[in-house]
Amino acid sequence: MRKFIINSNDSGQRVDKFLMKAVPKMPKSMLYKSIRLKKIKLNRKRCDISTKLAEGDVLELYINDEFFEDNKEYKFNFLQAPKKLDIIYEDENIIIVNKDIELSVHRDNENSTDTLINRIKHYLYDKGEYDPQSENSFSPAVCNRLDKNTCGLVITAKNAQALRDINEIIRNREVHKKYLCLTVFTPPKNEETIHAYLSKSNKQNKVTIGDVPSFDYKEIITKYNVLEKKNSFTLLEIELITGRKHQIRAHMAHIGCNLLGDTKYGIEEINNKFNVYHQALCSYSLEFNIKNNNSLSYLNHKTFILPHEKVWFINRFL
Repeated sequence: MRKFIINSNDSGQRVDKFLMKAVPKMPKSMLYKSIRLKKIKLNRKRCDISTKLAEGDVLELYINDEFFEDNKEYKFNFLQAPKKLDIIYEDENIIIVNKDIELSVHRDNENSTDTLINRIKHYLYDKGEYDPQSENSFSPAVCNRLDKNTCGLVITAKNAQALRDINEIIRNREVHKKYLCLTVFTPPKNEETIHAYLSKSNKQNKVTIGDVPSFDYKEIITKYNVLEKKNSFTLLEIELITGRKHQIRAHMAHIGCNLLGDTKYGIEEINNKFNVYHQALCSYSLEFNIKNNNSLSYLNHKTFILPHEKVWFINRFL
């Protein structure tokens, strides 16, 4: 038998959602069957898969020990990651960091332990704010992902309530994000909101842009503003009205303003000339406009901006 005492980070979850994270080795079919057969009890009583957990609840599992093998080495593998972080803002609920290019947010195909989330876990562990041994189902989580070769501001939740609230804020589009990019040509106007249609190809991990509606194409809207021109390069500020896969890179390439260093939608000859092979794109501004009260309401009307001197392509080319 294994007993879980529900803490603040576990509360508010359905029983089945909690157990999928707390006992990942147990198959779903077995989980549901065990609940039906009363082998999983909440506060010594029968429970349903949809029962919501509260802090202080006791969940007892009368199932084989093999599903509870603790892999301490796996739980603590984040300690292999460096602690190097560029922290822009931190409080008791969230941390906003500047992600470097060539650093993955999570483990990728290379399966490296040096990821942004592992660096953050290492940092919080050393501060005494995160201990995987004392958590049943929660670990710090990145809330807005960036491609490996895109740099800029990333938000991480330090507790479960903050994670739920920041995810809701992002879902409701109450975080206004702006990007900087460096293009190898200048757009036709200094400021414009442009429209097109985008289709994804998951097999190629690439998108296609068209000017007219078509089957499987979704509308995209991108607003750009020219900030500076120098040596055939143009620095743009971008706002996404819609948020689609590779939207900035593909949409700007579609209007003839390819991003420097972009190996998917850029110009190979120019990338080779300047020896740049990661897109000159940075998420540099986050502005909170929170409409509903929650644990993060204190962030309302706050704006976090990455200084230009921290943006690698501005330093190198402008």
